[in-house]
Amino acid sequence: MNSSPIDIDLLIEARWVVPVEPHGIVLDDHSVAIHGGEILAILPTDEARKHYTPRERVTLAEHALIPGLVNAHTHNPMTLLRGLADDLPLMVWLQEHIWPAEGRVMGPDFIRDGVELAVAEMIRGGTTCANENYFFPDVIAATYRRMGFRAVIGLPIIDFPTPWAKTSDEYFQRAEEVHDSLRGEPLLTTAFAPHAPYTVSDENFERIRVLSDQLDIPVHLHTHETAQEVEEGAAKDGIRPFARLQKLGLVNERLIAVHMTQLTDGEIAACAAAGVSVVHCPESNLKLASGFCPAEKLRKAGVNVCIGTDGCASNNDLDMFGEMRTAAMLAKAVAGDAAAFDAASALRAATLNGARAIGLGDRVGSIEPGKRADLAAVRLDDLETQPLYHVASQLVYATGRHQVSDVWIDGARKLANKRLVDVDIDAIREKARGWRERIAAEDPA
Repeated sequence: MNSSPIDIDLLIEARWVVPVEPHGIVLDDHSVAIHGGEILAILPTDEARKHYTPRERVTLAEHALIPGLVNAHTHNPMTLLRGLADDLPLMVWLQEHIWPAEGRVMGPDFIRDGVELAVAEMIRGGTTCANENYFFPDVIAATYRRMGFRAVIGLPIIDFPTPWAKTSDEYFQRAEEVHDSLRGEPLLTTAFAPHAPYTVSDENFERIRVLSDQLDIPVHLHTHETAQEVEEGAAKDGIRPFARLQKLGLVNERLIAVHMTQLTDGEIAACAAAGVSVVHCPESNLKLASGFCPAEKLRKAGVNVCIGTDGCASNNDLDMFGEMRTAAMLAKAVAGDAAAFDAASALRAATLNGARAIGLGDRVGSIEPGKRADLAAVRLDDLETQPLYHVASQLVYATGRHQVSDVWIDGARKLANKRLVDVDIDAIREKARGWRERIAAEDPA
């Protein structure tokens, strides 16, 4: 290029750029040029300085620049239930503690304050996008919009009344209203979020399938989470829950199947053939003793495996660095293979695979020209990450979320030198403490 330097909004100069696509590549001393929230180019820093005149230049001399992490399954208002009912099996935890607590406090204020706390936590940990699954999606969407966070807003469907809706018709009516209200939103899209096979009828699943096809949006569903769920579903319906979903036409490229700890080889093959995405939530599954997702078997079969934290009531954090490490370690133990779910694959599962699962693979999840600038910078000069031989391995096996220094969403700075931008953390902290006092006083435990 012999022409004059090009004026751009932002040039990020990093010691390492980890684009995720191409797979396993680490670029030394490269820069990312950004304008209008879009990635224009990734090129060696000495060339970038000749080619671009940025309005803002950020130099990251000891950092890896990675795509923003994509939390492919979460219930973010439940940050306010963090630690409420620990060390209990799934159904006791859910039926005797979580659902009653939600029934007492669920409403717009609880939803808003929980999402605010979650967004602050996620940004500080390098997460720039979440696949959300909870009630009052209108309030959730408004909160994400106000905070400038990218999200897929789940449209909840369940067969019993909640403060959000009382009847099946009302759930569907409100789902379509929220979907319509978010058309054209730059950071927000939608997905149907039926709770689970054991809480959604065939009739409602059929309605979801038709509307998912018509609206071209994903279906985000807990399924095959525990052996008990599968056994009870088979006893009730005469077939396993996954087979029931196949029969109802829901096993296709729009299905985001969460947990999937109980799978046959045939079900794995069916997921691969149909283009299903599977969200691995290793820490939630471990904590609730739900079982082990066969992540490496799924990956080798060609299934799009991504990573989610689940909600803070069952994890108890939104730490995608911790989740990556646990996913990689657990996959090796389950597969009996130390080479399983290697570091580059774990990072891909937490970024590009998640973006593809939620229908955003053409926008985010990797550092490529034409994509939106959702990025996270991670300091790798801490003593805990020295010496450094392989960047991807260090990111997955040795790095903590506290090493995230800077975050951008759609090109806008959300974290600057570890400080949240335009977020009142003292106010968020005080709201969380207020909810703790109210919820703890009313919990029978």
